[in-house]
Amino acid sequence: MNLQPIWHTLEASRLGQYLASSDWAFPTLETVHVIALVAMLGTILVLDLRLLGVASRSVAVTAVTRATLLFAVPAFGLVTLSGVLLFMSKAPIYMINVYFLAKLVLLGLAGINVAIFHLLTWRGIAVWDTVAVSPMSAKLAGAFSLVFWIGTVFCSRMIGFTLGLYE
Repeated sequence: MNLQPIWHTLEASRLGQYLASSDWAFPTLETVHVIALVAMLGTILVLDLRLLGVASRSVAVTAVTRATLLFAVPAFGLVTLSGVLLFMSKAPIYMINVYFLAKLVLLGLAGINVAIFHLLTWRGIAVWDTVAVSPMSAKLAGAFSLVFWIGTVFCSRMIGFTLGLYE
């Protein structure tokens, strides 16, 4: 299935053209994207470190989760919205950039990791919520989360350095 016409349509839209041609729209969106990403990743890091047993060992996992989700969920929404808008400015170019494609894969893996954690590991939270050492499944979820998000940030930075190679 050839999706190139969709990417070209997004880029050619009034919004896509505006974002690509405006002196301030893209940099402003990029700034919002980075600030929201830092807020989201900072809160995810707190939870991942708790799951790994490295930090906040005396705090219940449910309490850490509740506190971090207050920031992570809205930040994720803002990251997603700003990311889609940034994408529209050069959609066909992004879709052939190996780092952008790797970023999408890592985001998908991070989503799968969260789903597995909440569908399987979280079921037994009552047993290990307040213990300092999380079960191996929780530690693995935290470790995979860190790897996927660090990889996502790396790929995001590399997109900026390599975008000109694809134009």
